[in-house]
Amino acid sequence: MTETTYDLDGAYQINGPDDARKMYGDWAPNYDESFGAAWGYIAPREIAAILKSEIATGAEILDIGAGTGLVAESLTGQTVDALDITPEMLEIARAKSLYRQLLSGDLTKVLDIPDASYDAVISCGTFTHGHVGPECFPELLRITRPGAVFACGTIGPVLDGAGFGSALARMVAQGQITAVAWRDIPIYEDAQHPHKDDRGLVMVFRRL
Repeated sequence: MTETTYDLDGAYQINGPDDARKMYGDWAPNYDESFGAAWGYIAPREIAAILKSEIATGAEILDIGAGTGLVAESLTGQTVDALDITPEMLEIARAKSLYRQLLSGDLTKVLDIPDASYDAVISCGTFTHGHVGPECFPELLRITRPGAVFACGTIGPVLDGAGFGSALARMVAQGQITAVAWRDIPIYEDAQHPHKDDRGLVMVFRRL
């Protein structure tokens, strides 16, 4: 069977959960090689390092939009669960034995996760063009414990265009989260492609 390969610009054309499930399902078998390795994709490592500097030993972490587990590869020794909309991506992650459990779920809907289940939420590549917007924050606050750390990556155009700024500001104003600290990170390393100089922004805050 011929494997399907996409690139970042293809991923940016996604329009909602059904598109995401289809594209990433097709891409799953060679995602790590054709994108992760070939594009010098280091954002998962960078965001994982930020989260590790913020959490206590024994924290229970939820990796949202976990995909094939690139974030968890830099969280070894931590207790991490994976949440993703694409079963095929989770099957690739399963083979790496990085996660305590693999959860299938759509971040735009109610999650089948009990209240106050996690001490931290991490995300890389989920808050981007056509994927998931700030509408998922109420559910993420519901399933996290007071004091839970969020370290979630995005990019400038999505932050400006998808309403993240106002959504985060409102949560701060309503006393749901602490003020947001922003971290600037490289997304790629030693890469030669049109996006090689792109930078990411990581939102870091705690649930109150």
